Amino acid sequence: MQIISILQDFPYVFITLATIIGLIVGSFLNVVIYRLPEMMKRSWLRQCAELRGEPLESVPSFNLLIPRSTCIHCGHKITAFENIPIISYIVLRGHCSQCHANISLRYPAVEATTALLSGFVAWHFGFSIIAVAALFFVWALIALAVIDINTQLLPDDITLPLLWLGLIVNMDNGFTTILSAVMGAILGYLSLWSIYWSFKIITGKEGMGYGDFKLLSAIGAWLGWNMLPLVILFSSLAGAIIGIGLIIATKFRKNLPMPFGPYLVVGALIALFWGEYLNLAYLGLF
Repeated sequence: MQIISILQDFPYVFITLATIIGLIVGSFLNVVIYRLPEMMKRSWLRQCAELRGEPLESVPSFNLLIPRSTCIHCGHKITAFENIPIISYIVLRGHCSQCHANISLRYPAVEATTALLSGFVAWHFGFSIIAVAALFFVWALIALAVIDINTQLLPDDITLPLLWLGLIVNMDNGFTTILSAVMGAILGYLSLWSIYWSFKIITGKEGMGYGDFKLLSAIGAWLGWNMLPLVILFSSLAGAIIGIGLIIATKFRKNLPMPFGPYLVVGALIALFWGEYLNLAYLGLF
């Protein structure tokens, strides 16, 4: 109880604690980002082998906990000292201690982003159950955004639990009313589903994946149906700006697929922190 009193009375203690926890969670998110798509791939291969009636090979366990993290180049097992968020990357100068291969900048970037956003959540919401819920929401969004960038996948293992968790959080009017959350989940899915089929009927091509529908449905379940226009607006703006920038700067081919999940995450974060203010400002114009 004394700890809770300290966190309530001294906001910067909570902000500091949330930032430190964010660093640790960011390190774990790097594991999720790398291993979850690989786990999905292995599961698909096993299912295909079963359908073809092929014998299943005995393979070592591979999940979020087993085996220990290793260098993807030489297989060196990462020690506890080499796994300290951000600090280890700086000390090792971005190279493996054994083979000296480059370590992707993605790892410290995810850790730093998670820490900064966690601290901002703590500052924005203050010490409360809502702040704790928002931390889980933001952590899941970070993982989904980076996985989508790397693989163009939005795993059901994250999007579907995130949807249900949003409904549970709002059962007691957390971020919005439960009715608004349910409507947000339904309209979030149907809005992109409608766009998908309209585009496919007109062009004969698929403009986005079903994972995008589920992600927007989860966002709607957390933030409510009235935040969906903001999410779609800002995600579309972010996608247009970044997409045009990539085409100009790198001669990125227009017909190459681009993940939409990261832009939905940008829109969701804007709506989470400033959505209510933006909606009121918009309504004030009229």
